[in-house]
Amino acid sequence: MNLDDLDDLADKYRQEAADAEVEVRVCMAASCQSSGAQPVYDALTAAGEATADAPGRKCRIKGVGCMGLCSAGPLVAVAGPEDGLNESVIYRDVTPDDAGEILTSAVDPKASPVARLHCPSDLPFFARQQRVVLEHSGIIDPNSFRGYVVVGGYSAMVRALTEMTPTDVIAEITTSGLRGRGGGGYPTGLKWSTVAKTPAEQKYVICNADEGDPGAFMDRAILESDPHRVLEGMAIAAYAIGANKGFVYVRAEYPLAVERLKTAIRKAKRSGFLGNHICDTEFNFDIEIRLGAGAFVCGEETALMASIEGGRGQPRPRPPYPAESGLWGHPTLINNVETFANIAPIIREGGDWFAAMGTERSKGTKVFALAGTIVNTGLIEVPMGTTLRDIIEVIGGGIPGGKAFKAVQTGGPSGGCVPEAHLDVAVDYDSLKTLGTMMGSGGMIVMDETASMVDVARYFMEFCMSESCGKCVPCRTGTWQMHSLLDRIARSRASRSDLTLLEELCEVVQATSLCGLGQTAPNPVLSTLRYFRDEYEQKLTTPSGH
Repeated sequence: MNLDDLDDLADKYRQEAADAEVEVRVCMAASCQSSGAQPVYDALTAAGEATADAPGRKCRIKGVGCMGLCSAGPLVAVAGPEDGLNESVIYRDVTPDDAGEILTSAVDPKASPVARLHCPSDLPFFARQQRVVLEHSGIIDPNSFRGYVVVGGYSAMVRALTEMTPTDVIAEITTSGLRGRGGGGYPTGLKWSTVAKTPAEQKYVICNADEGDPGAFMDRAILESDPHRVLEGMAIAAYAIGANKGFVYVRAEYPLAVERLKTAIRKAKRSGFLGNHICDTEFNFDIEIRLGAGAFVCGEETALMASIEGGRGQPRPRPPYPAESGLWGHPTLINNVETFANIAPIIREGGDWFAAMGTERSKGTKVFALAGTIVNTGLIEVPMGTTLRDIIEVIGGGIPGGKAFKAVQTGGPSGGCVPEAHLDVAVDYDSLKTLGTMMGSGGMIVMDETASMVDVARYFMEFCMSESCGKCVPCRTGTWQMHSLLDRIARSRASRSDLTLLEELCEVVQATSLCGLGQTAPNPVLSTLRYFRDEYEQKLTTPSGH
């Protein structure tokens, strides 16, 4: 199969779906489902069947992935023939009782939107985003192979396999400047090149979907909304490095993502886009799913590989790095979900196109999950370099209830808390690091004036303490001791010497822990001490008190 053949297939699928003039799209991602999207979908389907022979435009009711504005779910979008893939009307807080009114408005080209449900698509939440990873999220049916092909799916893979060498593919990824979206920010092209140059009969590709940060749901939403996109990115990576086997390591707490991944893999194999002799070439590649049991430490790549191999999820010292000796001792490429989701558009549009977005050292866009005390909780994608203030106050809608902003925590348990004074910093890998935090995988938890930063630090330390695998003493014992000190401070039972001891422990655990969990566990403590030290001081007793 070449690109012309794929275009013909897309045209065929497009013609088969041409009977409907209007699409009514219901968000069926986990967030909207928890708000009652399934009854809304069922009511719209029933109303559509009841009015199928009525005059007006013909409608198709379609379940889609995440539309982003999770706080307003269930969400329904109506796209008419003049809108292409872009929704012209978005409805929020939809109930089954609204189905008839929405359909009536959809089939009548002269009708106005249902005003009481209307969510204008020119709101800053939608208008200020730039979608690359999420370009088809909320538009296509995640369970439909045909739907993915119609919007250009698998064209990047076919182009790579039929028109590019593995070296060409790696060069394009390198040109793009894409850095790993899992948190470390390691240059993707350099990682791929290292694995490609390592001689071996067997190589593996792993997609790290073990998203464990509290408040983070970016990877889950991508897998629920556009799973074929991730599979396509993995296949292109496998071709580039010379691998024939891939694994998606995803936590079992994501049942909807797992179900849609399984469906996507099955349909891709049946259609010849996974398996042997893909696109009539010599390239063979299969993907399997491995379920994680929810251990946060398994997000660390060596612990993840140990879990895939059937062992206990514990990290090991590096070197050797996975690129040299990874899964079962073979060279292994590990990237996270969002990194793989960027690959197809880079190959399709070119590395220079991607590099034109973002900042000089942080190219492209970044997906963030907005959570906490903010008006618009949900999923967003913005160019690297967008300020925290724009994300929180403009796109996020600010703090509800008239309360003042206090801090935003980025990077999960590995990150830190940023106060209002630094909201105008550009969000990129380097700028956040100077503030004592990190990009992480993309979680952002917003806190208002009522938040106690000592309690925040204690919460994240308790998380790290509970999730420590226990292999190394600094993390196993250090996180326990730091949590004990934080608990005493929070209860106003600690002295100034305890605060000094806490800071010393932070330095020791940071410098001597085996893996990233322990090395970054002190970050929430250090960042809250840096910006909110007065809150610690206010809780101290006299120097001799305990």
